[in-house]
Amino acid sequence: MQKTVPTDHWLALMIGNSHLHWAEFHNNQLRQTWHTPHNIAPEDLSSLLGKIPFVLASVVPSQTDQWLSYQPQILTLDDIPLNNLYSTLGIDRALAALGAGITYGFPCLVIDGGTALTLTAVNDQQCLVGGAILPGLGLQLHTLGDRTAALPALTLPKTLPDRWANNTSDAILSGVIYSTLAGLRDYVNEWLARFPQSSILLTGGDGDFLHQQLRNQNINRKTPLIGDRQLIFRGIQHCRLNL
Repeated sequence: MQKTVPTDHWLALMIGNSHLHWAEFHNNQLRQTWHTPHNIAPEDLSSLLGKIPFVLASVVPSQTDQWLSYQPQILTLDDIPLNNLYSTLGIDRALAALGAGITYGFPCLVIDGGTALTLTAVNDQQCLVGGAILPGLGLQLHTLGDRTAALPALTLPKTLPDRWANNTSDAILSGVIYSTLAGLRDYVNEWLARFPQSSILLTGGDGDFLHQQLRNQNINRKTPLIGDRQLIFRGIQHCRLNL
């Protein structure tokens, strides 16, 4: 018997390390997304949450509890149709990889430029191969400013600094950005050597910046890098429709 696809109105919430990420769906279409700080009062959204279904995934257990009174459908790794997931894998990584594969095809490599910069690789059998985690660009810049006496706290620029900087601020930006891009290039090229037809996706808060900069690099591939800020929500949508 064919599965009935719900065509209702519902909300998705991904609780990330630094923000709450929201999406609104209607008739199986993603209508809008927005982002709020962790300290937002649940009452600010209670009128909407009380009227429509609510799906939640979280990597911050302490933030999850305040939303339980709205009786959300809580997603766990057991709900995600990928193979070889390990128990401590962040559900945000798993959902983004699922959304990437469902939308753009397997195999796929997802680079998520969030608070933590993560790489998540899935093969053509929808099996997690593995990945990597490093501090995100913002976290690297914040840590240098916070943990040293003489270095300033900086934010990510809109354009690349000179590689060989002649002032302290640009030297920090150069070191963080160029070394991160070089590392990502190495991971992408190694993955493509194993899976030449793989999709390469960039997402997350710094995803647009990384997408633009890596696209300017000479990565030898036939298919261009793809930027998609909604991969996690595409994964949540797939899980909800198929549970």
